[in-house]
Amino acid sequence: MGEVLLEQIIVYGSVFLLCAMTIFFYMRKKKVSSVVVEKKVAIAKEEGLFEPVSLHPYIDLNTCIGSAACVADCPEKDILGIVDGKATVINTSNCVGHGACFHSCPVEAITLRIGTETRGIDLPHVNQNFETNIKGIYIAGELGGMGLIKNSVEQGQQAIESIIKSKKPLKENIFDVIIIGAGPAGISATLACKKHGLSSLTLEQDSLGGTVFTFPRAKVVMTSPMDLPLHGKVKLYDTSKNELLQLWNKVISENDIKINEDTKVEDIVPQKDGTFKIITNQGEDYYGNNVLIAIGRRGSPRKLNIHGEESKKVAYRLLEPERILNKDIIVVGGGDSAIESALLLADNNNVSLLVRTDNFTRCKPKNRERVTEANNNETLKVIFSSNLAKITNEICTIKIGDEEKQLKNDLVYIFAGGVLPTAFLEKPGVKITKRFGYIMKGHD
Repeated sequence: MGEVLLEQIIVYGSVFLLCAMTIFFYMRKKKVSSVVVEKKVAIAKEEGLFEPVSLHPYIDLNTCIGSAACVADCPEKDILGIVDGKATVINTSNCVGHGACFHSCPVEAITLRIGTETRGIDLPHVNQNFETNIKGIYIAGELGGMGLIKNSVEQGQQAIESIIKSKKPLKENIFDVIIIGAGPAGISATLACKKHGLSSLTLEQDSLGGTVFTFPRAKVVMTSPMDLPLHGKVKLYDTSKNELLQLWNKVISENDIKINEDTKVEDIVPQKDGTFKIITNQGEDYYGNNVLIAIGRRGSPRKLNIHGEESKKVAYRLLEPERILNKDIIVVGGGDSAIESALLLADNNNVSLLVRTDNFTRCKPKNRERVTEANNNETLKVIFSSNLAKITNEICTIKIGDEEKQLKNDLVYIFAGGVLPTAFLEKPGVKITKRFGYIMKGHD
């Protein structure tokens, strides 16, 4: 009897010890992981990447159970992490708004928000049907707060489906829909119009693809599949800009659709009969029953307003960098577009990258690593705390603090962001409000 009792004590003791050790090592691992994430948060705050700049996850710590499903499902690196058993944001300004974290959370502790309590974001008023406060004017894609290509494509066709439900009587020489912008949302809407038999006109101030067209050639622009009208499921993941543009061109060509490129809409003028007059920079006006605005949040490139900026050697987007050889080039900007363009050009040219701050605060970690390595290897030259002051035929004048320096120059690329199209929207009466921590529930 005593031996049996002893054996039971040994067995139970061993089980207890094993459980205790398991819990100890589990808690130790969690503590180590928390410390790692806390260090990443501290670095993100120091580098200005902690505070979000657009759509981002907001975590309710009272609801969060620390399942880490959001961390596992986020396709980006170090946007989310776990500290002391609760989820936390890290490099929030690098979030591109996939929304995977929101959908994966088992207790709905995550909401998608735009703007913070201290940093407001200008957003137009758009209802669940993508219609603004002006009946007949719709907005889809990045301008409404959802910037991911897949989301924009979905919204473009959803907006057209809403227009179909409230279709106005046909009138001579008046389009059912005039689409402004040929980016992801605009292209999707154009294809949806063709699919549903609506007469439409698509106007793009630059080239097919909108802001996607301005990405450097090698940039990955899509990480999940999407449904494209008249084509079906697009199962592309690590997709380059060029591959995506080729697909769009193919579908548009196959369906005999014309996109009016290099046509900037100057004004949308509501008419007494409920239609809209569209005034363009080409001197030709168009009329539509409905208008879908899909131009993105940046609108037009932001200018530096310096001497010589009107020169033909100045550009605000990089096209076919592989054709540019043996040139002295200045790239202005510290964001991802500037860095990626500078790195591509540096393969075959002498490149100087001008950054107005004293470090890289608005770029992805991988880009920061790559440009820092290139600068250290003297593949390109990074000049911090600098501003472009003057552009002439053969040289550029830059300011570094109180000093001026001249650089030999053939080409200048300026990536200073874009001008928000607030005035353009407000002219026809679209209401815009600065939102602080606004919860994105579709569109409400």
